[in-house]
Amino acid sequence: MYYYSLNEYLKKEFGQKVYKISLDGGMTCPNRDGTLDTRGCIFCSGGGSGEFAASRSLSIAEQIEEAKRRIRSKTGCKKFIAYFQPFSNTYAPAEYLERIFTQAITPAEITALSVATRPDCLGDDVIKLLKRLNGIKPVWVELGLQTIHAKTAEYIRRGYTLDVYDDAVKRLRSARIQVITHVILGLPYESREMMLETVKYAGERSHGIKLQLLHVLKGTDLYGEYQRGAFKTLEMDEYIDLICECLEILPPEIVIHRLTGDGDKKLLAAPLWSADKKRVLNALNSTLRRRNILQGSKYAE
Repeated sequence: MYYYSLNEYLKKEFGQKVYKISLDGGMTCPNRDGTLDTRGCIFCSGGGSGEFAASRSLSIAEQIEEAKRRIRSKTGCKKFIAYFQPFSNTYAPAEYLERIFTQAITPAEITALSVATRPDCLGDDVIKLLKRLNGIKPVWVELGLQTIHAKTAEYIRRGYTLDVYDDAVKRLRSARIQVITHVILGLPYESREMMLETVKYAGERSHGIKLQLLHVLKGTDLYGEYQRGAFKTLEMDEYIDLICECLEILPPEIVIHRLTGDGDKKLLAAPLWSADKKRVLNALNSTLRRRNILQGSKYAE
């Protein structure tokens, strides 16, 4: 079987390799500012999962230029995606979002806008804005679902119910905006069957999916749970086998945006094997080839 990788999709859409530029829009999250909670999700770092984003002290234009210089020093890349990554990137007035998103898509070399956010931070005015911007350049909205299971969602302090995700997906798709769903594999107390149920559910509703290994990061509440032995993280062989099964149950047309993920090595407490990305990718590619799960002429990246 074949799966549709992001690399393959980008080359089809834009005719060449495209790199994401991680931008910081200076926002926070209702799970941190006291609206829902002050602690954030149990796994979320102090940087709001944006350790690789540019400094929020710089303007959006400055962040883009800095990232372009850094990427071009290593590659000949000419096209980029403006990716608003840390915290909840629609958690602000629509007027402010319009300003920073417009700044981000203005450069000719920016091919698309990708916005990571929560489904409960998508008011009608924000979706209207995203729909208008989607008429200028492609807009993707990345939703942090993580799990469909209510007990796990409560445990990780997600702060919204599954029907909120369903409603956000429905309204985004109605506005012809691509939906990319984030799923975490290896959440405490979830069985393999529960994880696969989440992947299947998200795959049936999304244009793209990110499959993310659970990382335990120092300084998070999850780290405290891990230290007291409340749960174990996945072993590499377990994770690779699970990824293969996920790819086998996902619709063939869904774009696979991620198969692993990077945890900040300065913060990573477990699983430590995930820090050796080259080893993980080699093992994953080998297993995919053995199980005849292919992405055209290339394998996982």
